[in-house]
Amino acid sequence: MRTAPPRLFAALVLSFSGGLAPRAGHAQPTSSPVARSYQTDFAAAELAARRARVYDAIGAQGIAIVQGASGLPGFSVFRQSNDFYYLSGVESAHAYLLLNGRSRTTTLYLPHRDEARERNEGKILAVEDSVQLVALTGIERVRGLDGLAADLVGADLIRPPAMTVFTPLAPMETGNDSRDELLAGQMRAASDPWDGRPSREAHFVRLLHERFPQFTVRDLSPTLDAMRVIKSATEIALIRRATELAGYGIIEAMRSTRPGVYEYQLDAAAKYMFHVNGARGDGYASIIGGGTNAFMGHYFRKSDLLRDGDLVLMDYAPDYRYYTSDVTRIWPVNGTFNAAQRALYEYIVAYRDALFRYIKPGVTADEVLDRAAADMQQYLVGKSFASAAHLRAVQQGLQFRGHFQHPVGMAVHDVGRVRGVKLEAGMVFTIDPMIWIPEEQLYVRIEDVALVTKTGVENLSAFVPSRIVDVQRTIAEPGVVQWRPPVPAGATGGSGK
Repeated sequence: MRTAPPRLFAALVLSFSGGLAPRAGHAQPTSSPVARSYQTDFAAAELAARRARVYDAIGAQGIAIVQGASGLPGFSVFRQSNDFYYLSGVESAHAYLLLNGRSRTTTLYLPHRDEARERNEGKILAVEDSVQLVALTGIERVRGLDGLAADLVGADLIRPPAMTVFTPLAPMETGNDSRDELLAGQMRAASDPWDGRPSREAHFVRLLHERFPQFTVRDLSPTLDAMRVIKSATEIALIRRATELAGYGIIEAMRSTRPGVYEYQLDAAAKYMFHVNGARGDGYASIIGGGTNAFMGHYFRKSDLLRDGDLVLMDYAPDYRYYTSDVTRIWPVNGTFNAAQRALYEYIVAYRDALFRYIKPGVTADEVLDRAAADMQQYLVGKSFASAAHLRAVQQGLQFRGHFQHPVGMAVHDVGRVRGVKLEAGMVFTIDPMIWIPEEQLYVRIEDVALVTKTGVENLSAFVPSRIVDVQRTIAEPGVVQWRPPVPAGATGGSGK
């Protein structure tokens, strides 16, 4: 077992963390407890511009109501819903926003101060902070929760016809989740005869209908989804940083890879790099599969030993100030690709490069896929593979349309569309070339994050080793798991209780 001396490990950490100094452009906390409890990434003007786009979408006869996330039981750390944070930057639980299309003003509704809870947990934004919150957020009014019903009545219910209420009907994203997984969870709950609970969104709509039947309710989710597809400069900076941390985590996992290491130990190495660099948690549960475990696309158990001769696949990114990334690499456990692995891996990397070659504003995903597939047809001329199954897999990869994947932003499978539309500057999505070899339960892929620029594309994760020489060199370097190896049970001499 190779170990890194402490000074070397410290140098490695600093090289990938950028030190512990605050990031440039990130405002430092002020002396005000209210200001310290409010985000510093987005200016009030940017949040106000987002709300203005909602006014434009709902029109003068529309009201938009956006629920914040509910409080969590026990010691769970609260995280605001993505849509609510996107429009306000406020992280208090049980909050609501009302955007009035006629007056083009927004009201924020918050609970009253819970002094006993604040003594235990610290400052929690409440309606009593209204003066400072108006200044911080640019929102015109802050009221208690009891004011929402009165404001709905005042929004012209007295003089019909009533305004239309728009509210998100899609499931609320509140952490390391994405809409596709949330919808699947709703489906499973609906299919359980002993459960069958309605979603929080459905419950809210039912309450609106019961209390104010005059309102017509429509879905606000398509409007917010479309807004979130094009990222601002500040959002791109956050995604770029989340991608850097994702890469640092994967690099440290590469360094920590040896036969006999557990999959979960690679997870631990990556988590260290995330948290030491300011991430609050996972953007999604890590996918780390050695050998045939990688064949399961979302393998989360991470309980097996890594074995000599196998490949290990890692797909992981942090939750960094409400933004995440999505980076995947695959590498040999013993540090060296064999001939069969090398041929498949080089095909995947070449496919990645071909896809990036054609991404630019004005083209569609289908055009990118078609042009890249034509390039790969030429790539395969004269190439040989270890078996007929390997050759069949790479040939089938030329017809597969999933190499151009999904948007990335506040969620790993972010909302909105990048397929079937012309690409625009500010779109962020993944390029994810992959092949399956069922005969061997073998799955090979890498995944990078593409940012469409005004003139072309930038691969935000290009720094993460992908060329064989770079991958093998990184694996040969000392890793945190070897420098601080796991402590065997009972090593302290205690009873374990």
